[in-house]
Amino acid sequence: MTPNLKYLHPYPFEKLAQLKQNIVPPADKPHISLSIGEPTHATPHFIQEALLTHLHGLSNYPTTKGIPELRQAIADWIARRFQIPTAFINPETQVLPVSGTREALFSFAQCLIDPAKKPVVIMPNPFYQIYEGTALLAGAEPYFLNTLEKSDYLPDFDAVPEAIWQRCQLIYICSPGNPSGSVITRASHEKLINLAEKYDFVIASDECYTELYDDESKPPVGLLQTAYNIGNSAFKRCVIFHSLSKRSNAPGLRSGFVAGDAEILQQYFQYRTYQGCAMPLPTQHASILAWQDEQHVIQNRQLYREKFAAFISILGEVCSVSKPPASFYVWLKTPISDTDFSRQLFARENITVLPGSFLSREFAGINPGQNHVRIALVAPLHDCVEAAHRIKHFINTL
Repeated sequence: MTPNLKYLHPYPFEKLAQLKQNIVPPADKPHISLSIGEPTHATPHFIQEALLTHLHGLSNYPTTKGIPELRQAIADWIARRFQIPTAFINPETQVLPVSGTREALFSFAQCLIDPAKKPVVIMPNPFYQIYEGTALLAGAEPYFLNTLEKSDYLPDFDAVPEAIWQRCQLIYICSPGNPSGSVITRASHEKLINLAEKYDFVIASDECYTELYDDESKPPVGLLQTAYNIGNSAFKRCVIFHSLSKRSNAPGLRSGFVAGDAEILQQYFQYRTYQGCAMPLPTQHASILAWQDEQHVIQNRQLYREKFAAFISILGEVCSVSKPPASFYVWLKTPISDTDFSRQLFARENITVLPGSFLSREFAGINPGQNHVRIALVAPLHDCVEAAHRIKHFINTL
């Protein structure tokens, strides 16, 4: 067994299960789960129908690279969404379909990291735990960027010592952020791209929440969008990760893509011919239609806006809570420790939320997730409204 396994931390939901162990919540209050970022809106019917229509494709082995029609649909979507001329997104060399971005975010570091050079992988803190796990298993040292309220929960690249940049081989960024929903600006992207050029590292931009935003006129900027706008039209050192899980309410489809620097993707493609999970052909055909349609995504955003408005209107009467610019999370500050808050909320109100400290590590004397909980507004509207009333009552009893 690889000795690096011993460095892995328990997954947040393992800790949550232990936290709730032996608690019997009130039976007269149906359980409402707001802890897991799993969309529960209906998967669009046309996606389901496409899967059924192409089931004959199960008789064929899919290729690692996917069918040309899927890569073209993805390239066209990138061009439309991020205002990049289609000539600069080559579906043959700059797009790779993947079976959900979780496995891609993990395998990317395994492909990229050279453990012989005392590598560092930089990541936000709190974070999606895949970033940390893949860094540790690749033989790299994780370096955390604390994202705090005073910086709008965004990473401060100026706070990184030069000695760390010099050892950095890869940085993960997440915009819109999990758990805060904060969006990295074009100026911060520019700064990071310049740092990548200076110190020769790769930027892996996790943009899986980028289609869940509040203001229809201000979609979050993407890394490739910024790169193109500053003249880096080959997207050197820039790679983005996108998924249909949140955008199209299709987490079970396991469909996403990686796109960007053609040289990096060529090497990653070679790696994936051995490691990668090739996407089944029915999934590819369903994904083509999903990437080509925007109406269901617009409707999806409206559903989340309605839930945010109702939830915040109720909870705002007893605590400070605000709508994030994007994502489907409320990153709520707690009046007591986040673990006590979560445990007591489950015990009294039968609601499950995720302690913020389970999503972060202590770094530079701070655990930036402490005294926060992540609330995923993925349940139906009536459940979110009921949850808000129960949380309001719970806070009033503290």
